[in-house]
Amino acid sequence: MSIPKNLYPFLILFLACIGCKEEPKTTNPLDISELTISKIHNGYEQNDFTSIQLVQAYLNRIRLLDTVINSITAVNPKAIEIAQALDDEFLETGKLRPLHGIPILVKDNINTAGLPTTAGALALKDFIPQEDAFIIKKLVGAGAIIIAKTNMAEWAFSPMHTESSTFGTTRNPYNIAHVPAGSSGGTAASVAANFGTIGLGTDTGNSIRGPSSHCALVGFRTTLGLISRSAIVPLYLRNDVVGPMGRTVEDATKLLEVMAGYDPNDSITTYSKGKIPGNYTQYLRKDGLKNARIGVLRTLSDNDPHPEIKALFGQALSDLDTLGATVIDPITIPDFEALRQNQWCATFTEDLEDYLTEYVKNDTIKTIEDIIRIGSNSEFAKERVKRNAANSGRWEDSEIPCLDAYTDIRRVAYREAIEKVMDSLNLDAIVYPSWNHPPAKINLFSEEYKGDNNQVVSPHTGQPAFTVPMGYTSENLPAGFQFLGRMYDEPTLIRLSYSYEQGTKHRKVPKL
Repeated sequence: MSIPKNLYPFLILFLACIGCKEEPKTTNPLDISELTISKIHNGYEQNDFTSIQLVQAYLNRIRLLDTVINSITAVNPKAIEIAQALDDEFLETGKLRPLHGIPILVKDNINTAGLPTTAGALALKDFIPQEDAFIIKKLVGAGAIIIAKTNMAEWAFSPMHTESSTFGTTRNPYNIAHVPAGSSGGTAASVAANFGTIGLGTDTGNSIRGPSSHCALVGFRTTLGLISRSAIVPLYLRNDVVGPMGRTVEDATKLLEVMAGYDPNDSITTYSKGKIPGNYTQYLRKDGLKNARIGVLRTLSDNDPHPEIKALFGQALSDLDTLGATVIDPITIPDFEALRQNQWCATFTEDLEDYLTEYVKNDTIKTIEDIIRIGSNSEFAKERVKRNAANSGRWEDSEIPCLDAYTDIRRVAYREAIEKVMDSLNLDAIVYPSWNHPPAKINLFSEEYKGDNNQVVSPHTGQPAFTVPMGYTSENLPAGFQFLGRMYDEPTLIRLSYSYEQGTKHRKVPKL
């Protein structure tokens, strides 16, 4: 069959367009402020923007604003290339993976292939892992883009501030004269400032929830055993947890959902088998506080609170009531003060040397003595490393073995006392302020370190604890509201924290 000559131009145009990609609708600069995973995926599906455009917009914002905050330690040079591959995949399949094209910020103690993992220390300033940590592999497999690494308190020692020998001091984006807490302050500051969609932190005693509360974020310290810690520079591995730090409960839940599960290289995750639901997002319920029973731990909340934090906490309790919860105020944990004592163990030397042997594999950096020899630019970190080098075992009573949250007699007794009260009162969760005082000034980080409630319960008992924004002081400094739950009861904490978040909407963008 011959084709009329007058149709040739149309045929050529048709053939040229077969398989061509429709240009995204976006013509103006992409507004990335407060973008969530759901909004991003909707944007991809509606062809409003591409993964490349999103990554480029975040990189532009980092270049523009991080000179003030100092939260980013390394930008992934392959981020655009990865985004292009994900765009091509979506064009071909029409399907989005759970975290498809989501730019994630990762704390500088989590192994990421091809990117520095320094833990803020001079000893690791040139260390670039050849392989991703287990959790990073899971995130990348779900479509995430590791856009950058974030600053941290050196070796994760400081809950007070975020200062490293490799990248200096990170500032709080809500008030740059103040700290973002530690040790995951770089992740907190960068997520709060919209340098990525969501981030990862680690928490030994405070380091997810403290920085999250200081930067108006949601922070999940999950049950010890739910998420792998392998290929992460440890502080005290018996306490260490890795978890999401995000602007919304929904985003944090989606990250948790991908990361949870057994890792043969982290034996504590064996306990999670059979305890993980098919999905966690099913518990994102706006009416999740209706008929909930919440206990108030005044032992923590009334421990010398700053008057503005006290007022915010009082309003939060009133909000729980308005949103349908029954608030039991106060609750009492028998022997609480005695049980909380003698919980910390100095396992840094052993844990770190194991990590150096397994991952760094450098004959000149094998022991804690090597770390001390190489030195530090931080007086705080120097003192902490030397103190840990001189000690091992339980700080207060070395006769009691230092074991994990499932076998240590001190830890088990502490948890059982709390859960017994929760069971007797039929409580869904216990609440208290994440900190009883506002963020300290950077130049007075030690003197003004007051009110850190994060260290007291969950790092020792192994229980999950989530922080959610509960408002701001008169100096525009954020405060956090914390929910403590039973072991592996993340579903309940997701339900409660999501309902509180949706009912109060405290999160706001810092003015940079």
